[in-house]
Amino acid sequence: MEPMEILKHFDISFLSEKAIITQLKHEEDDELYQVWRIDSDNTGYILKEAKEYEYEIYHNILMKIGKSTPTIYQTAVIDDKVFLLMEYIQGEDLCKCTRRKLVLALDALISLQKETWESQAYADLGYSFDKSFVDRKHRGEYLNDSELEEVYQKFLEIYASVPRTLCHDDLLPFNIIVSADNAFLIDWEYGGILPYPVSIARLIAHGENDKNALFYMTQEDKEFAIEYYYDNLLKSVGIPHEEWRNTIEYFLFYEYCEWVFVGNKYGNTDSEYYKKYLPIAKRQALRIKG
Repeated sequence: MEPMEILKHFDISFLSEKAIITQLKHEEDDELYQVWRIDSDNTGYILKEAKEYEYEIYHNILMKIGKSTPTIYQTAVIDDKVFLLMEYIQGEDLCKCTRRKLVLALDALISLQKETWESQAYADLGYSFDKSFVDRKHRGEYLNDSELEEVYQKFLEIYASVPRTLCHDDLLPFNIIVSADNAFLIDWEYGGILPYPVSIARLIAHGENDKNALFYMTQEDKEFAIEYYYDNLLKSVGIPHEEWRNTIEYFLFYEYCEWVFVGNKYGNTDSEYYKKYLPIAKRQALRIKG
């Protein structure tokens, strides 16, 4: 559907005759998707089709908290699809990590998680724990390696036992936009009340100490993030430091297993990502087992 056809279902009195509409592309592969940037009279907007649980999370949680996420101005339902007209955040993503941007990103995540720590009111909304746990167990069936399977089973036990809070289950660095003095978490297709390490583990797991990599993040910045997150959130809710350090290793292991699962499930073990992540996952398993 073309953007002007979608906009007919909104109050577009804000649009000038010279408004510019640009369709955006996925960061990973440059494929166009159902998101448009609108520039009108020096003001930016985002028009997008809400995917998966995004509208439910925005409407029932994020709009009430009002922190660290773009403002939703209008919504419209067209042929059973929900479209959002929302604030455009001017800034940089975290794909090329700096310490300043990392601190602002962590502060944004922590502020959301403090507001929703162990929330029962929101527990069944969006990508809930029960839905996520089914998916996690399913992934474990495609590791095809006894050593990985052993550690993965322990991960599932930890996943089911740790405290839960609002998590963005796809918090890759391009889903964080850092402005002058704040950071915003965007694209909440998979958000819900989940085990607390979900977001930070995904944020740091895939960073590489190579400025030409898709996600650049030094090992020093990863270590900083782990300790900063503990000092500014977990310490205040009574989680022992040693327990946290043990827990994050399992959640990083889960992240490394993602492409192992994909390669085995879809018969694509010759892929670049499978060959890259299988040894990383195996090293992490050995690290955990000591």
